[in-house]
Amino acid sequence: MFFSIITGIVAFILTTLTMPYFIRYYQLKKIGGQQMHEDVKQHLAKAGTPTMGGTVFLLVAVLVSAVDSFLMPIGQGGVIIGILSVIIIYGVIGFLDDFLKIFKQINEGLKPWQKMVLQIIAGLVFYFVHVAPSGTSSLNLFGFHLQLGILYLFFVLFWVVGFSNAVNLTDGIDGLASISVVISLLAYGVIAFHQKQFDVLMLIVTMIGSLLGFFVYNHKPAKVFMGDVGSLALGAMLAAISIALRVEWTLLLIGFVYVFETASVMMQVSYFKYTKKKYGEGRRIFRMTPFHHHLELGGLSGKSEKWSEWKVDAFLWTVGLVCSAIALAILYL
Repeated sequence: MFFSIITGIVAFILTTLTMPYFIRYYQLKKIGGQQMHEDVKQHLAKAGTPTMGGTVFLLVAVLVSAVDSFLMPIGQGGVIIGILSVIIIYGVIGFLDDFLKIFKQINEGLKPWQKMVLQIIAGLVFYFVHVAPSGTSSLNLFGFHLQLGILYLFFVLFWVVGFSNAVNLTDGIDGLASISVVISLLAYGVIAFHQKQFDVLMLIVTMIGSLLGFFVYNHKPAKVFMGDVGSLALGAMLAAISIALRVEWTLLLIGFVYVFETASVMMQVSYFKYTKKKYGEGRRIFRMTPFHHHLELGGLSGKSEKWSEWKVDAFLWTVGLVCSAIALAILYL
């Protein structure tokens, strides 16, 4: 446990010291930064803010974890290698997507089918590096193990790909995704400690340290955004950890914020298409999706009062914290 805390501190310091150089590089080279959604007018002032900051905290977390995995006599290298492979490959996918948008001025970035194929490949790597060798083929549903056999492969792909994109959708306002993931990782840190899986705990604490170092520059007003390189990797990491710890169901609660952000988009699109077909004009459930934009444009009351980014952050962080506490209570109380 003490060793894990040290790795987290090291990751925090390295990220905090390195990020200013990354931001300065963007500024000196006059590289185009984050594009903003025109419908959220309070975000327009952020246009051009450096993005791809996830490159820094991912590199720090991966390098520190890789070094520490050799120093710790744990004997469960397959777990760390499996999770790190997911983080690295999803980070590369996000990096390519961001690179095409920022440096090549291709607004779409990777084509949807290209991104999906690469995400599936990354999920397959995790399955064959960690899941298959462990002999795991059952799904943990609130303590009941449902034997799936080879079908568990498809669950792994769905879980990893789904949550990588869910965290990506959540990364829409200053600090929201970074601290939401910290809260989720803290919950999984408790589970890993309880299971005595100290290698996974070390990886979790290291990423928490990196994210807190990133948050120094990502809180409102953000000096840098994580980009797809960060959000895709973090979502995939959470899914991989829930699988590695054999508590897959907990991510529905621990990751409730990401689940609802994604559900809000799906509900909005489905309802808009349905009402357009039935009434001739599309109607909306939310003012704007993902859900954090709905809160920005009028809060929960339905009135015209706009919520500040800090208020939206605080509300959704609280939801994440409460849901994580409920998941831990179900597990251990």
